[in-house]
Amino acid sequence: MTPQPNPQVGAAVKAADRAHVFHSWSAQELIDPLAVAGAEGSYFWDYDGTRYLDFTSGLVFTNIGYQHPKVVAAIQEQAATLTTFAPAFAVEARSEAARLIAERTPGDLDKIFFTNGGADAIEHAVRMARIHTGRPKVLSAYRSYHGGTQQAVNITGDPRRWASDSASAGVVHFWAPYLYRSRFYAETEQQECERALEHLETTIAFEGPGTIAAIVLETVPGTAGIMVPPPGYLAGVRELCDKYGIVFVLDEVMAGFGRTGEWFAADLFDVTPDLMTFAKGVNSGYVPLGGVAISGKIAETFGKRAYPGGLTYSGHPLACAAAVATINVMAEEGVVENAANLGARVIEPGLRELAERHPSVGEVRGVGMFWALELVKDRETREPLVPYNAAGEANAPMAAFGAAAKANGLWPFINMNRTHVVPPCNITEAEAKEGLAALDTALSVADEYTA
Repeated sequence: MTPQPNPQVGAAVKAADRAHVFHSWSAQELIDPLAVAGAEGSYFWDYDGTRYLDFTSGLVFTNIGYQHPKVVAAIQEQAATLTTFAPAFAVEARSEAARLIAERTPGDLDKIFFTNGGADAIEHAVRMARIHTGRPKVLSAYRSYHGGTQQAVNITGDPRRWASDSASAGVVHFWAPYLYRSRFYAETEQQECERALEHLETTIAFEGPGTIAAIVLETVPGTAGIMVPPPGYLAGVRELCDKYGIVFVLDEVMAGFGRTGEWFAADLFDVTPDLMTFAKGVNSGYVPLGGVAISGKIAETFGKRAYPGGLTYSGHPLACAAAVATINVMAEEGVVENAANLGARVIEPGLRELAERHPSVGEVRGVGMFWALELVKDRETREPLVPYNAAGEANAPMAAFGAAAKANGLWPFINMNRTHVVPPCNITEAEAKEGLAALDTALSVADEYTA
């Protein structure tokens, strides 16, 4: 679709937004939201007709891009048949979505509890774990994000937690592996893995194994920096959970449904959790949907005992119809395979080539269509380009980098001193190369702030 400029409508949209919309994670008077006129595939555009290649996938959810005709048609068909229905009934779209998801989850994660998104999926996974074990505590990593609701944001390990952390949520944080900025003085992946597992087991011991209900981890952390865990780490966490009777929860809200070049990132590491949360890519965000995939032993806990939780819109027919269509599209069009192939053949070598030429790039890491560039002032000292949780003038280098990307038609995903490369999983090779070229130009601006 060719964007048709209409600045008058754009001005009206912007005015209404500024007058009435309260935006998340923002100081309301300091933001300037772009008024979006439309989107298709890997692109979106504003009312001035400026088109952007979306290297954010919305918020890492448009895994099949915008406006896929088969998913749009499925939503329309479902709306004409059965727009909504209460969650206590068996509904075709709901049953089929659950079946398709269960076919792809690892191990015996065959029961699906539907939620409205990723945060409430975490809320319910933790509730299930606490009831199943009869224990109160939850362990999670410092560099993590699990959602904005009260329990989920307390499980989160980054600064978005601070304003809501009353130290009463029963959450204990620990250091997960991150070799580039190792907390364990490690020099190799093997050392980082071994020392991170030793640290985790020590944390379990000092907190009291009999008090811990669950360990919650993002399989591959998302907005925290896309730190792919070293070989053996997740398997080691699985062993610790088995040893101490702790429920292992993997958060696949970002990493799932093709993002890492597998249906679920857990498949990369041959590990099966007890509970697995999902959302975002399950239906490319076309209608809000999330859920918890539940193992047999935890499902059995609620076989004759009522699960004390639910949502009015659990398994909403429109959302589930979109999930059915999305999963079928991904299977029919080889979207998961494309993410793996193009990631290995184009994205990874392209990013590593940029890193060789730009002193602002400290590290490249990722897998599939899930990558991050860590930007630094000095490669030798690894000093971040901006301080941790920088804002205002302190964040000027990252702001300049972002502005340069947008000026070159690329919409970047920036968090702290990182830019994430997370385009739709069905992006074409030409689009991927276009995005890498725009990144090349933007990194030249970041280079100006290096030592």
